[in-house]
Amino acid sequence: MYEDYWQLASKPFEPAATEAFRFVSGSQQAALHKLRYAVESRRGAALLAGPSGTGKTLLTDMLSEQLGENVGKFVRVVFPLMSSRDFLVYLAEQFGAPPADPPQHTVEESLRRLEFAFQENNRRGQHAVIVVDEAHVLEDCGLLETLRLLLNLQSDGQAAFTLLLVGQTSLLSSLERNATLDERLDMKMLLQPFTGAETIDYVNHRLLAAGATREIFAPDALEIAHQLTGGVPRQLNRLCDLALVVGFAARQHTIDAAQIESVNAELVTISTAA
Repeated sequence: MYEDYWQLASKPFEPAATEAFRFVSGSQQAALHKLRYAVESRRGAALLAGPSGTGKTLLTDMLSEQLGENVGKFVRVVFPLMSSRDFLVYLAEQFGAPPADPPQHTVEESLRRLEFAFQENNRRGQHAVIVVDEAHVLEDCGLLETLRLLLNLQSDGQAAFTLLLVGQTSLLSSLERNATLDERLDMKMLLQPFTGAETIDYVNHRLLAAGATREIFAPDALEIAHQLTGGVPRQLNRLCDLALVVGFAARQHTIDAAQIESVNAELVTISTAA
């Protein structure tokens, strides 16, 4: 819609960015190193928490790519609102466990299938990973205790898999109320939003990746964008994309702080008050 006007090859702030658009902050890079250490050291469980939109999904995607064939299976649970029975059945299917024997899909039968799959992984010298996204909802559906018990599974005296709990910061409070699972976590990481400098670097990196050859956002616009979004990447993407749309419609040459504030007030934080 606006690419030709801003002389861009593509939209710079799309949520599903290709590798060329990736920008990894200091906080994200540190968390990625620790996640990789947890898996490669065959630790039992780790936690990655952070505000919504700070890049947790990006990091787990990058982790999967970096691990490559070093893990036997990298299973990601993106919708954890299910019963313990359904959760175990889902895991068994994802790990390619042998077909179920009657009575099918009981907790006991699913556990036997999982044990077999983990033992096969171990026999091949590989290690399994289970990533549970949106893990802050697990307390509501009673899966935290199921996960704790699942961590009892071992292969040759080592953890049969590495469990990565990924969720919003409320996950930390949930685990404080479930001390027996909390103490099983080998490490915890809290992802931080971008600093002011990282926000500037992020926006400029995205623009360059999209083919920008001139300044589009004035320095004061980026400062205000950081203040309004708190440095949260998802919010930055939304605000900057809308600013490009409005700037194109108004035939602006650059986007300044006043225009960022106007876009935020009119299109992002609309009030229902009369």
